Amino acid sequence: MRIGRVTLSDRASQGIYEDKSGPEIERVLTENLGLEIDWRRALIPDDQDLIEQKLVELVDAEDCELVVTTGGTGPSLRDVTPEATRKVIEKELPGFGEIIRVKSYEKVKTAILSRATAGIRGRSLIVNLPGSPRSIGECLPLLVPAILECLRHLRNRG
Repeated sequence: MRIGRVTLSDRASQGIYEDKSGPEIERVLTENLGLEIDWRRALIPDDQDLIEQKLVELVDAEDCELVVTTGGTGPSLRDVTPEATRKVIEKELPGFGEIIRVKSYEKVKTAILSRATAGIRGRSLIVNLPGSPRSIGECLPLLVPAILECLRHLRNRG
């Protein structure tokens, strides 16, 4: 399976700090999917045009079945990942973001500020995750059954 993972961070893309969220996505999905994964990786700043371009590239040119983003889902002015995702998808799947917010809220009351979403482009699933490695470790395993089911539906689509 080919999976794209995109870290959205102005500071990490400038080398100010290390991207720990992208590797956490790889760890969690490798452990939970039980599949051989061909990774496509990107680390880019919080720029809506760049995000849209990268998502389209990973789905349309790189043939990623799944693209997982991390970062840019909060309320800050530079947080534009959900907007970029909505621009490139054909169908939104808001349940992914809803379960992230519900489960995260149990531990962190500010989790309701997350605007993470998910959606379908062609035969690919794009999922937004928070930028925290801890949140990824807690939330991404909860999404794996829905990710696998969605990908089954997309593969069988005529």
